Amino acid sequence: MSPFLYLYAMKKIIILPFLVLFSLGFSQENMVEILGKTNVNSFKCTNSQISKPGGSFRTETQLPVIQLKVTDFDCHNRMMTNDFRKILKADQHPYFSVRFIKFTKASGNAYDAIVEVKIMNKKRFYTLNLHESKGVLSGLQTVRFSDFGIVPPRRMGGAVVVRDHLELNLRLNHF
Repeated sequence: MSPFLYLYAMKKIIILPFLVLFSLGFSQENMVEILGKTNVNSFKCTNSQISKPGGSFRTETQLPVIQLKVTDFDCHNRMMTNDFRKILKADQHPYFSVRFIKFTKASGNAYDAIVEVKIMNKKRFYTLNLHESKGVLSGLQTVRFSDFGIVPPRRMGGAVVVRDHLELNLRLNHF
């Protein structure tokens, strides 16, 4: 191998890991996960197709409203994804939203928010504790199917029952 080709190959080998690490460190994306359990196992439905909403956390007058397209959620299992979309009636209610009503700094990197979650035209308000790290706000909130008038689904003649409690996990870039 010629010295030129050797140096060119080594340069590629050395630069590639740095590019991968750089892109992983700075590709924080907006994401919402819905975590749930059945009497058999657990599931996670993820939506990372969230565009930057209007509004900003920097102003009280125009806080963000996050529109989540139900068909953008992926439960990592085709049957579960289809069931998730049916339960939320994606054909009739293609979106649900998380609207920030109030957003205040609690201390250090901790924030408190009041959010309105709207699913299938039913609104519920929650107090959400958020933590900021490297420009990303993250928080976890327990919600229930029954909060929105949804009966937790059963499968296989009632042998598999989805629990009423869900965890809504948000990870948002500062807007």
